[in-house]
Amino acid sequence: MKSKYKEAADSFIRLLEIMDRLRAECPWDQKQTNESLRTLTIEEVHELSDAILSGKSEEIKKELGDILLHIVFYSKIGNENGSFTVSEMIETIIDKLIFRHPHIFGDVTVKDEHEVKRNWEKLKMKEGRKSVLEGVPKSLTGLLKAYRLQEKAAGVGFDWKEPEDVWKKVEEELHEWKEAIESGNKDEMENELGDLIFSLVNYSRFINLNPEDALERTNIKFIKRFQFIEEKAEEKGEKISDLTFDEMEDFYKESKKFEK
Repeated sequence: MKSKYKEAADSFIRLLEIMDRLRAECPWDQKQTNESLRTLTIEEVHELSDAILSGKSEEIKKELGDILLHIVFYSKIGNENGSFTVSEMIETIIDKLIFRHPHIFGDVTVKDEHEVKRNWEKLKMKEGRKSVLEGVPKSLTGLLKAYRLQEKAAGVGFDWKEPEDVWKKVEEELHEWKEAIESGNKDEMENELGDLIFSLVNYSRFINLNPEDALERTNIKFIKRFQFIEEKAEEKGEKISDLTFDEMEDFYKESKKFEK
């Protein structure tokens, strides 16, 4: 019986063969290392994020292909230095998925997605981790890191029970931040602002919103609106710096009319 994945397998083999040739014949590809590829990979992940937020399937497909290329590239380097083969890399994730899904591949029963997450964290600890929080990358942005830390803690039961309780914490932190501002103490202001943001991230997580996605959508929205102001200034034959704040604010409000 022909596998429904034969076409995908054939394409993947072709990609591996192309990578073999690139490493053998292309001067640029020959010089690449794990270290030189690292920042390029980070850039590709951000481009995928942009594509996802745009909602354009064609862009998502393209960026996923770029990331797959990087995965193949790292695997090729691993094979060359004797660290691992692409097959070993794939088998590693297969083994991990099977181990962490005993409710699918074993005899464990779960009630819902929350129980799946709790089991996931417990299984990670069995793999040798000393802390539940170990799996959160140090290089994440502060906002996303806060979100993932809270998810990890919640996965083992350290979480609020009701949204109202989390919101009370937000209000408490807002009050403490205002007090810090009134004190004029910069260190206190920074500490309390951090606490406030952390609590807002926690509340957004609790109501199933990703604060990183929410903020990035607002960033994109602001860029479009600000560029509208720049266009309007150009139409008037002026630079944006020549406009008064009130003029810019009027154009900013006008830009909202053109949003879907």
